[in-house]
Amino acid sequence: MKAETVTAQIPPDTRKRNKKPASGGRFWKTFKNQKYLYMMSIPFVIWAFVFSYLPLWGWTMAFQKYKPARSFFEQEWVGFEHFKTLFSDTQFLLALRNTLAMSSMGLVAGFIFPITFAILLNEVRLGIFKRFAQTVSYLPHFVSWVVAAGIVTKMLSSENGLVNDILLGIGFIDAPVQFMAQGHLFWGIVTLSDVWKETGWNAIIYLAAISGIGPELYEAARVDGASRLRQVWHITLPGIRPTIIVLLIMSIGNLLNIGFEKQFLLQNNLVTDYAQVLDLYSLKYGLGMARYSYGTAINIFNSVISVVLLFTINGLFKRTTKESLL
Repeated sequence: MKAETVTAQIPPDTRKRNKKPASGGRFWKTFKNQKYLYMMSIPFVIWAFVFSYLPLWGWTMAFQKYKPARSFFEQEWVGFEHFKTLFSDTQFLLALRNTLAMSSMGLVAGFIFPITFAILLNEVRLGIFKRFAQTVSYLPHFVSWVVAAGIVTKMLSSENGLVNDILLGIGFIDAPVQFMAQGHLFWGIVTLSDVWKETGWNAIIYLAAISGIGPELYEAARVDGASRLRQVWHITLPGIRPTIIVLLIMSIGNLLNIGFEKQFLLQNNLVTDYAQVLDLYSLKYGLGMARYSYGTAINIFNSVISVVLLFTINGLFKRTTKESLL
């Protein structure tokens, strides 16, 4: 009776205002208020559909014995035959090993070096040196891998190579080392080359995240007597943690998609077993041998694994850190 009496005392117009609108009503209300933003996004949605989703129709080639001269309805369907061939090929397993090894090394180095460099650069107080160091560090990003591979090969050459000259000069080695002819060194050479080329560029986003941290936090820490190292550990790193997590999730999602430019340009016949990655394998045994269905099967494998890794690591971070990409 008391509940009925209280409800009866609430004016009808108040009850209408407190009533939550349906989900469909909320959508159309939001659409009406932000209709210009929706209209501005239409070209990008069309672009994504045409260039990202429409080509997925080509995945049907992986289940066919594709012949370019035939129409879609004239193709011979073979089911999962190409995938069975894929997983029984030792060259594919070798390329998968190389891809996982180089991508994992690149993932670790690609986070440690840019974050460290961004923090060190942020701690520099001399503005002229800071700008000079930042400019010099990200210039290699604009150098093509063709030129960068030539520089790396020349520096590691056993004949008048800069690295060998330095090691000989300090007495670390007794004879020049043929770095580019040793397969077990190839993964490290590729990783360090990528670090040299991309560290400055990748550090920009961390510098932007650091600049968004409130200066009053550092002032309060200095008043409490915190050293600069303590400020970095307790203020800077927690402040850029969301940025680190988002980039880490995206990088793990692209673990198998490391490209092939570095490996293709730095490889030689002596290190082929360590240089062949999945993209090179697809190029050589798919397009190179006109096995279009087989090449499509390789790319489907890459895409499926990338999606699984993305959702897995995103869910893991969402449960542990309460921060995620999706």
